[in-house]
Amino acid sequence: MIRVHRNRPRRRSRIPRIPARSTTLPRILRRFYVAVIILVVATVLGTLGFHYGADPAPHWSDSLYMTLITISTVGYGEVVPVDTPAERIFTGLLSIAGFGVLTFMFTSLTVFFLESDLDYTLRRRRMERKIRKLRDHYIVCGFGRVGRNVATELRLTHRQFVVIDTQEAQLTSQVEHFPELLWLAGDASDDDQLLAADIDDALGVFAVTGDDSRNLMIALTAKHLNPNVRVVARCHEVRNMPKLRKAGADAIVSPDFTGGMRIASQMVRPHVVSFLDQMLRSEQRLRLEEVPVPETSGGCSLADIGRRGEGYVVVAVREAEDWVFNPPDEFRLQAGQVLIAMVSPDGHTELLRNAGCTG
Repeated sequence: MIRVHRNRPRRRSRIPRIPARSTTLPRILRRFYVAVIILVVATVLGTLGFHYGADPAPHWSDSLYMTLITISTVGYGEVVPVDTPAERIFTGLLSIAGFGVLTFMFTSLTVFFLESDLDYTLRRRRMERKIRKLRDHYIVCGFGRVGRNVATELRLTHRQFVVIDTQEAQLTSQVEHFPELLWLAGDASDDDQLLAADIDDALGVFAVTGDDSRNLMIALTAKHLNPNVRVVARCHEVRNMPKLRKAGADAIVSPDFTGGMRIASQMVRPHVVSFLDQMLRSEQRLRLEEVPVPETSGGCSLADIGRRGEGYVVVAVREAEDWVFNPPDEFRLQAGQVLIAMVSPDGHTELLRNAGCTG
């Protein structure tokens, strides 16, 4: 039985997906385009009617002018005589049709501009309501390449999250890839932004912007607002790691250092790296996960809960400050321990349910 000291990790939970948003703007635009086409057709027919219906035939410019003042109902003056009953009926029908089309077109245009602002406001309010309802979620501060990869992993493992970034355009441009995305535009180091992301109910904060000083401020602010939240920070300069730890970061990842270790591992232990890559990228979405033993556990053994299931395999147990690797079947589970298992999303739920046995 091998024991290795590690810091106690935070509990994570399985969270359902968020439904995608919809908008009525395309339908309004289609109505506007149809109105423009009808207006062009009415203008052409009116011009042809005035030109060929009058005797003698007026100039084309006069026919177009007559059509425009008839459609718009301004009536500045008739440059084409309208004397016969047929000419008057034609002019009256053209006036009614043109007025209706113009009204429909400008109404659609007005609704489009109003709907753009209204749609944005409504979407923001819906998003804010969803954020307020979140529990045990994560806050991703920074939505660059690293932030998007973090968000992808959280989405694949069915965990809810809120993204904060200063570039709103960068957030909205990712809606196609993250249709369920909940986001806030602003500086994540501001108290108001983290409070709006409901940090009080969050499990963790990812400080993954490209600026070490900003990540330091995010960690400091997050710990000030919620001392129990777990903070994982990104750090470019190794010399800044002690500062981030003093600011409250629970874990610090240096892309340059980690990248170097990964390159070395590809050389000296390629099969291990290949296995980890396959685990992260497999269609079954297998992961090494943490499953806490709940308070309701009655001290059952690993054999009682099933060390192996259809979607999970228990590989270790954290006990106090130690990790017990490859525990035997008779190992007794107690409340407060954490099972380390390779699981699928469904297997995670199954193991969490089995871990709550009552002996």
